[in-house]
Amino acid sequence: MRIMSRRWIQNPNRCADEYLDGIEDFIEFARRHNPVRNGMIETYSIWNLHGEQVDHASSSNAPRVDNVEPIVDPNDQVMGIIQDAFPFASTNINQEGEDDVPTPIDSAEFEQYEKLLKNANQELYPGCESFSVLTAIVELMHGKIKYRMSNLCFDYFLGVFKRMLPTDNCLPKDHKHAQKVLHGLGLGYEKIHACKNNCMLFYKEHETLDTCPICNESRFKMTSQNRTTKIPQKVMRYLPLKPRLQRLYMSTHTATDMRWHKEKRVDDDVMRHPADGEAWKEFDRTFPEFAADPRNVRLGLATDGFNPYGVLNQHHSTWPIFAFPYNLPPWKCMKKEYMMMTVLITEDPGRSIDVYLRPLVDELKDLWTNGVRTYDKSTGRMFTLRAAVMWTVNDFQHMQWFLGGAQREDVTSGWHAGKVCYLGHRRWLPWDHEWREKDKEFDGNTERRLRPREWSGDEILEQLNRLDFAPFGKTVSRTRPSTHLNWTHKPMFFELPYWSKLKLRHNLDVMHVEKNVFDTLVGTILDIEGKTKDTIKARLDLERMGIRRGLWMNRDSDKARRDLAFFSMKPNDKKEFLKFVSSVKFPDGYASNIARCVNVDGGKFTGLKSHDCHVFMQRLLPVGIRHLLPEDVVKPIMLLSRFFSQLTAKTLRRTDMFQLRHDIVQVLCKFEMIFPPAFFTSMMHVMVHLPEEALLAGPVNYRWMYPIERLLGELKKSVRNRAKPEGSIIEAWVQYESLTFCGMYLKDVETVFNRPQRNNDGGMRNEKLSVFAQSARPFGDPGRGESFSRNDME
Repeated sequence: MRIMSRRWIQNPNRCADEYLDGIEDFIEFARRHNPVRNGMIETYSIWNLHGEQVDHASSSNAPRVDNVEPIVDPNDQVMGIIQDAFPFASTNINQEGEDDVPTPIDSAEFEQYEKLLKNANQELYPGCESFSVLTAIVELMHGKIKYRMSNLCFDYFLGVFKRMLPTDNCLPKDHKHAQKVLHGLGLGYEKIHACKNNCMLFYKEHETLDTCPICNESRFKMTSQNRTTKIPQKVMRYLPLKPRLQRLYMSTHTATDMRWHKEKRVDDDVMRHPADGEAWKEFDRTFPEFAADPRNVRLGLATDGFNPYGVLNQHHSTWPIFAFPYNLPPWKCMKKEYMMMTVLITEDPGRSIDVYLRPLVDELKDLWTNGVRTYDKSTGRMFTLRAAVMWTVNDFQHMQWFLGGAQREDVTSGWHAGKVCYLGHRRWLPWDHEWREKDKEFDGNTERRLRPREWSGDEILEQLNRLDFAPFGKTVSRTRPSTHLNWTHKPMFFELPYWSKLKLRHNLDVMHVEKNVFDTLVGTILDIEGKTKDTIKARLDLERMGIRRGLWMNRDSDKARRDLAFFSMKPNDKKEFLKFVSSVKFPDGYASNIARCVNVDGGKFTGLKSHDCHVFMQRLLPVGIRHLLPEDVVKPIMLLSRFFSQLTAKTLRRTDMFQLRHDIVQVLCKFEMIFPPAFFTSMMHVMVHLPEEALLAGPVNYRWMYPIERLLGELKKSVRNRAKPEGSIIEAWVQYESLTFCGMYLKDVETVFNRPQRNNDGGMRNEKLSVFAQSARPFGDPGRGESFSRNDME
């Protein structure tokens, strides 16, 4: 939106075009923002956003108070929540006569609005001007969610507060009644019964059935005949996507940001956002009608399982599916507050996950074909909102559920040391590279093959349409005929009209790839029992292949012996390396205490998390091994560390990604000349595809599992009823959604949107140079330092 200047006020000629245009702009601005309803910010005396200059004459050493907010009546804040949640109550017909008035979907929605409005206007007790009933409940419920207060604890404090207030107060007596008041601000969810064996959902045309038509399993549990309520065998929770996408445009705080990717993003060689990737641009070229409106939503989908009990001895897993809008700017995209849970599945669905995706895929098809009429708060107009899924994000193991099989014409794999291993990375080298002609240094063969060709989405769909697959379910035989090659099922996402046209449908999760590569590499160079790939079977493989005679089993005595390899540390060097790692200290918040994971006497690491491996790989490993291993081993490991460091940066340059695509092939080929074939697991191999994915989809921090894993950790803490963990999770999530929406409007309450920094120790802030704009408390005597004027800095 163009910033309105008020310099026209100073023009003495009221007939001048500048003055008349300024009057028209001001009237249009006031009409859109409705100052009668929304009010004016009294503390906004210097209109620096409308052309006036801020006086910078004050000393930069003076104490500064950040984020000064006007004093706002909390009741007005709650009214803003209602007006955005129910836009039909506060909009008008535009001057052109277009129908821009959102209307209530049904009488129930209007009834919810009236109840909320009544509670918003009702005093908490006679004579109370600070809090209405709704304001009090919103702030109390926000505290309950923030501090994870149980319902019983909340009921106790509500009872205490109710006794403290005058006897004729209107505060709800317990959590149940408080929820009824806030019911209109929540988005709700649906319960859909599922077959016990994951064969189907009792949904749409099957909604009235009592038995599964595939396995004949009963829909309900066996109960006593006197019980009137039937208990389903399995329940899936589905959270409709449309109202959650609509709310992003109905809110004052997010409506404008949903167009950031088109209106404010800088298009240059630097990739900062998925919109900078080639996959996004190719989608725009393929579907120009969809791309014409920047308000159409681009989504990512992610799923992963977790144990809701937090203990490993209970074999129960819960599987949520999340959607996240990529329209938002980088400082909001992938944040917990803007993620949407769409599906919650009980137990591991395996390849039958497509069964549980049915409601989501149906809604996504409707959002693509028909869209949904939505009110845009930033423009004050209705528009047709459409949405498309750009890709999915999963770890490599569960990606196979969505892939349905291989995506390339052939794979470079073999059977070594009792497991499938991936060699042959010379295929990615130039045709005339000297390493292609070497045999003994690699796997004993020269390499004449080109890199595997990746199938397009249309080619995959054509193959899948020629095959007949067995229905889903645990009781169905999964034996596949030879004509199916490696296809296990037809992924349901191919029902989306645009899915086969996408250049990147599934992302390799860099978080899990990096951790697995780290475990394999460090376990081998430290020769950690159970983690090293340099095993007796690996040595026998080398003998069988007739390569690297120096690593064969030592048979000088009666018993064959595996000597320490040249790429593994000697015991004294290993101890020195572990002591170095345990002595390193990081800045607060940069990494966890990695020293607690070091077992110097045992010669190993224990309890390293994914982020620990992330920091270890990029910061500690290249420094710690420098003088402890041969140079031929150290150099490719240092190149690997630099590879992950550049790949996981928040901003990427295309030229750097082309270089990384070349470097990772060199690293893997050098590793093939050093380590045995068993070293090359699937995780080692998929690194060759990561730079290409970065060129297609942009920075990896929008496409890895770190945000999802953190969110799963939060969901574990919401389990109260251990007999029905999914019920606890979904109820807590719906409350979190509504209170997060309210939190954007609360100015005098600490929320995730206005909370201070984790280590905010006060101090001063230098405004003159953005590099030093963070608040900090200086050491020593600040008067002894040299000061520079703004002109000197410029």
